[in-house]
Amino acid sequence: MAAERLLDQGIGVDIFDAMPSLGRKFLMAGKSGLNLTHNEPADAFRERFGAARENLEPALTNFDATAIRNWAEALGVETFVGSSGRVFPTNFKAAPLLRAWLHKLRAAGAQIHVRHKWTGWSDDGALLFDTPESQVRHESAATILALGGGSWPELGSDGSWIPVLEAQGITTAPLLPANCGFDVSWSEHFRERFAGEPVKSVILSFGEKRVEGEFVVTAGGVEGSAIYTMSAVLRDALAAGRDDPLRLDLAPDRSLERLTADLAKPRGKRSMANHLRRVTGLTGVKAGLLREMAHAEMLTSPEQTATLIKSLPLHLDAPRPLEEVISSAGGVGFDGLDPGYMLTTRPGVFCAGEMLDWEAPTGGYLLSACFATARAAGNAAAQWLESARE
Repeated sequence: MAAERLLDQGIGVDIFDAMPSLGRKFLMAGKSGLNLTHNEPADAFRERFGAARENLEPALTNFDATAIRNWAEALGVETFVGSSGRVFPTNFKAAPLLRAWLHKLRAAGAQIHVRHKWTGWSDDGALLFDTPESQVRHESAATILALGGGSWPELGSDGSWIPVLEAQGITTAPLLPANCGFDVSWSEHFRERFAGEPVKSVILSFGEKRVEGEFVVTAGGVEGSAIYTMSAVLRDALAAGRDDPLRLDLAPDRSLERLTADLAKPRGKRSMANHLRRVTGLTGVKAGLLREMAHAEMLTSPEQTATLIKSLPLHLDAPRPLEEVISSAGGVGFDGLDPGYMLTTRPGVFCAGEMLDWEAPTGGYLLSACFATARAAGNAAAQWLESARE
């Protein structure tokens, strides 16, 4: 995106990538349907970026969801808005869009260099790259770094740039897992019975954060959309040493009072499991979670059982490792960048995308901010080059 902005203004561009081909993480993002952006109102959209909103807002405003859809259409890729507000290509695939994009860049004169891993600068300011053959140096009038975060390192974003920048006195925040699952110490019985089962129609709450949706029980914990939406606050709480649990409302369509009254009905000769199923509708993995998290003696009174169903404590052990999560938090701090994302300590060097210190939930927000910050950096680099010539 940054290269496109420079090429549109007649500025020659070399694109370097450590991998054998470009856009590998972009293709992975489209593996289950390329979610380009989200069609929700602008203010709600920007609120998804939390503490980084102020620093991202100008870029997000200048290249919003409508602009992204128009850009894709100009490349010959039609999009549509799904029922959840997410925006996808009509064929859901990333590859056709990437092919059209790279064809446009090459036609505009972009020089593409693959298997070039950036390792820093030489003493005289040239860019240094490791290649399969040798170390290569390249002189540039301006540089845009879009080196990714720390998730999916096998696709190229391995965070190896952090010590390179820190050696130059550039402050970075540690890369942390975002949009991640969490480890839970399940019993062997629960793991064998329910690993892989989706838990649908639940409300998750932690502190003031509350999310309605679904998640999946895994052999080692929990993952899925509702968990990912909560992951930032859960990760930070665990890092701070807090041990208060995530709370699950297993029956969001029933009030505590109704559940209590239903459970107080005589159960006759029915077992407690059958009574629960009959009067509350809890079956399968939801009933399993209740039994896993609550001792049998905690389920003897209607009031206590109803309270647990509406607020079941789930203790999380740790977030999943950085290399297997959807995205990462941390990176280059905005206090070391000017409004065009140029490093204040290294004029002419700009940063964009996931290597900046922001995070957002899934739903099109991640790609949107990568597009928008890269476009902003490309525009700022063009302006900087113009001013340098004057």
